[in-house]
Amino acid sequence: MGSMSATRTHCPYCSMQCGVSVNLPRTGPRAATIEPQEDFPTNRGGLCSKGWTATSLLDHPDRLLTPLVRSVPGDRTSALVPATWPEAIGVIVTAIEAAQGHGRDAVGCFGGGGLTNEKAYQLGKFARVALRSAAIDYNGRFCMSSSATAGNRAFGIDRGLPFPLSDIAEAKAVLLVGGNPADTMPPAMQYFDAGRAAGAVHIVVDPRLTSTAAGAALHLAPRPGTDLALANGLLHIAIRDGVIDHDYIAERTSGFDQAAAAVSSFWPDRVERITGVPVAQLRQVVAHLAAAESAMILTARGTEQHRNGTDTAQAWINLALALGLPGRPASGYGTITGQGNGQGGREHGQKADQLPGYRKLDDPAARAHVAAVWGVDPEELPQPGLSAFEMIDRLGTAGGVRALLVFASNIVVSAPDANRVAARLAALDFLMVSDIFLSETAAMADVVLPTAQWAEEEGTMTNLEGRVLHRRRALPPPPGVLDDLQALTAIASGLGRGQYFSDDPRTVFDELRRASAGGIADYAGITYERIDDEQGVFWPCPSTDHPGTPRLFADAFGTPDGRARFLPTEYAEPSEVPSRAFPFVLTTGRTMAQYQSGNQTRRIRALTHTGPTVQMHPDLARRIGVGADDIVAVLTRRGRAHFRAQVDEKIRRDTLFVPFHWGGASSANALTEAALDPHSRMPAFKVCAANAERIGGADDDHLLTTRPAALPNRPIVLPTPADPQPEDNTMASKNRFLQGVFRFQGAGLDQPMPLDPSLTYVVPDGARAQALYFRGGNSADELITLVLMKDGAPVRYFPIGAKGDVHVPLRVVEDIESSSAVELRLAAADGVSGTVVIDLGLVEI
Repeated sequence: MGSMSATRTHCPYCSMQCGVSVNLPRTGPRAATIEPQEDFPTNRGGLCSKGWTATSLLDHPDRLLTPLVRSVPGDRTSALVPATWPEAIGVIVTAIEAAQGHGRDAVGCFGGGGLTNEKAYQLGKFARVALRSAAIDYNGRFCMSSSATAGNRAFGIDRGLPFPLSDIAEAKAVLLVGGNPADTMPPAMQYFDAGRAAGAVHIVVDPRLTSTAAGAALHLAPRPGTDLALANGLLHIAIRDGVIDHDYIAERTSGFDQAAAAVSSFWPDRVERITGVPVAQLRQVVAHLAAAESAMILTARGTEQHRNGTDTAQAWINLALALGLPGRPASGYGTITGQGNGQGGREHGQKADQLPGYRKLDDPAARAHVAAVWGVDPEELPQPGLSAFEMIDRLGTAGGVRALLVFASNIVVSAPDANRVAARLAALDFLMVSDIFLSETAAMADVVLPTAQWAEEEGTMTNLEGRVLHRRRALPPPPGVLDDLQALTAIASGLGRGQYFSDDPRTVFDELRRASAGGIADYAGITYERIDDEQGVFWPCPSTDHPGTPRLFADAFGTPDGRARFLPTEYAEPSEVPSRAFPFVLTTGRTMAQYQSGNQTRRIRALTHTGPTVQMHPDLARRIGVGADDIVAVLTRRGRAHFRAQVDEKIRRDTLFVPFHWGGASSANALTEAALDPHSRMPAFKVCAANAERIGGADDDHLLTTRPAALPNRPIVLPTPADPQPEDNTMASKNRFLQGVFRFQGAGLDQPMPLDPSLTYVVPDGARAQALYFRGGNSADELITLVLMKDGAPVRYFPIGAKGDVHVPLRVVEDIESSSAVELRLAAADGVSGTVVIDLGLVEI
């Protein structure tokens, strides 16, 4: 390029981390242009609209070029005014020391999945060594934590894709659940397209007919929040139809019998009632996966961002293991990472319970190893802290964080129950934000630090395949702008702990390599030079002569015995279900032209978009009197937000979809709830009860800039076996199931005996119930009878023959009155023993 210099680096956006070249004039202004690398193995010349426009942000007029502090210290209503770096660092250090008067954990850090590996590692070290605080977490908790938890439990390793992206093109069947790569990572579609062109069968599970689903052979549109029941139902069919891989299960897994027992009551017709997916489609999915010589199950946020997201991911893993997929060529289970460094960002210590290399902070051996690398006493390291939302929800309270440092995250837009989050941030004694623009979160801060952008820094990123990449610096940042490594080192020096830190990315990476050595995510053998020579190196890579690991699990899994783990999963309804006040289901997601909180992409005029919209089916639109392009208020128990109506038939009739890229009047996360998964602490972004109303016509644009009032805070919801519904959640109807698998010992055919307390149901006050169906199976060699009792008296007998089953559609009692007790008992000949599978479905009105 004669008059141009070209730097090979990577796109700043999604987890593909497409290979690009940044081109600059050798002399003159910073007029950077970008083009894809034709030979880079992930994108192979592909680039989406966001990538093509990425350089337009480098010198954007909104860019922060100097630190900002409040003109009146401590008064966040006063103006943010320019300051020197020493002045800003001085304010930060003073605020940290003041907050530490409440204890070291009164100062916290919040990171992001867009930080380079070096910065994510340094932030985790900064919290534990400079601050000596347990209070650190990051926005990846809102993204990958459920699938990561499930992967670690089942496989002993969490790597989004345990195989290269290109393997998708070789798979003869692909089941994609809750993902829309055609819009979120378009260059990846070349592999899906190649597979379909070669005859592969692709199946997409999504409540919307997305661009990805439109190209699939089969589209399943379940009710949001029912994916776990769907996965369990597919495993039930695979077992029942005899298509599971018994040899693989015996040789490479453990725990199958328990997982199989857990899905024994997920009859296809029951799964259809729960999910809305027809039985015929369920059987088609299993048939396609079982018949294919190679098959993949891929999941994404749509199936994971739920209060039972870990169990849902595990249920899909169970199906993949039962079919013998993981570790086989062009087969397996994988999850599609979202953020640019979503994979590497969760490996090296910015998560509350983690140390570098995916080590656990509460493991004495891990603490000793990392402390030795850091040159500190292991006893100085704090124990694990709170997860992201739990930390946020305690900001500014007694025992909570009083001073918070935020890097690469726009919490006000990206966290659930955003109005509540804003209130907690406002309660802090001190807030610092590092960003390239004045985001909604930065606008609330006491100090704002400008930081370098992707093309202005050096470091490494780890993409969705586990491929470690080199982000090369193409040009220096503007004068007066430091990168986050420099900022963290300066703050640590102000606190008297600077000797433990370096602001040179190569020095930090070499330390990361030593800290990760021997861990699950082992980077010890990866160097910048190897990455450059090999177009990325796959971890684990324990030594410089190790080739890296593009494909995991071919010979063994990462568990102590090398076997993958089946784990039983139980379906539970979402913590919010539709009611008279909130009759619809709200779900959220991405659009093609926007990225994450939109702090960057909303500033790019070349990215065509229609603004914040709410997608609804024409039947739903008619029901509430909404026409195309009208302005609609969407309401939940936490708040309201305004969107322009997008009316089409590509979504379920009971579902509303809104993108989460906007703040202000159109903040989707002002609506979402913070029901947390008990294992991963992932919030339930993907389903809550909602209502909608028309508030204006197509020309009433001002309603999209008028922020609705916030609603009072509500407590965090952690799932329990029987969560109470909110007070106003008066259902028009609710499904009730008496079900399970039980051992029995007969006492006589005339002696119906109770089996388990879970087989008793009392109709609530003010309600009535009707029985809809009974289904049961008997493993014994003799006839048994299930007896349906009402208030202690038998009302119906269900005989089940030896080694047999029955299915009886019914309405046994037209109205089972309020306070009536319904119970199932079992009668069998004296001494007869076995196992019974029971499923009685009722509806409560």
